[in-house]
Amino acid sequence: MTTDPGHERRIRVTVTGRVQGVWYRAWTAEEARDLGLDGWVRNRSDGSVEAILAGSRKDIDAMLCLLEEGPPLAAVETVAWEPFTEEVARGFAQRPTF
Repeated sequence: MTTDPGHERRIRVTVTGRVQGVWYRAWTAEEARDLGLDGWVRNRSDGSVEAILAGSRKDIDAMLCLLEEGPPLAAVETVAWEPFTEEVARGFAQRPTF
């Protein structure tokens, strides 16, 4: 994978609620790829889901709206995000639990 420092926007997202064991990670990766975003998603040992999203502001805003809904079995409580300054590899990956 190569890196692209030219992403218009990069953020770290934390999603809480019933977001593990409901296909949230796989769904997130699929939706992010459909939007052309780069980054990754993983479950966290505290029960939340963490994602790094990189791409255009428009596409990231669209993804944030999707994350608030989640897949059918999810029950999202909060979607919090903060700027992310590190480079992000091209493509979108599902990572193991951290």
